[in-house]
Amino acid sequence: MVMSQLEFYQAKLNYEMDSWDLFEALNQGQKIVVVDGRSATAYQQEHIPNAMNIPHRGITPESLEHLDPSLLYVTYCDGIGCNASTKTALKMATLGFQVKELIGGLDWWKRDGYQTAGENAQVGTSLDCGCAG
Repeated sequence: MVMSQLEFYQAKLNYEMDSWDLFEALNQGQKIVVVDGRSATAYQQEHIPNAMNIPHRGITPESLEHLDPSLLYVTYCDGIGCNASTKTALKMATLGFQVKELIGGLDWWKRDGYQTAGENAQVGTSLDCGCAG
């Protein structure tokens, strides 16, 4: 079965989210849990505020049993050149969680001007990326 272009783009939006969409959803109080799939050391250095650190290498059914499977989980990593977010999303989806991947990861989050937390935290600049238009 060949997927149409329309079906492709609809499916793509079911599985990924950009930083503007995530920022807006969090500000609107949507029930989203942001998951950093990188190592604890990388998370400690810098991460998206209020993100949970669940390194993909340690994901097991037991390590996720405290999570609510009815929520949406958005996974991220460093960004381009890193696939920890994909590995985290795959493992969580395999275990029955609803997951989306943050395209561009932490790198694009920062490029869009959003605040980070951690030892190397950056103050947000509130840039208008133009995604709303």
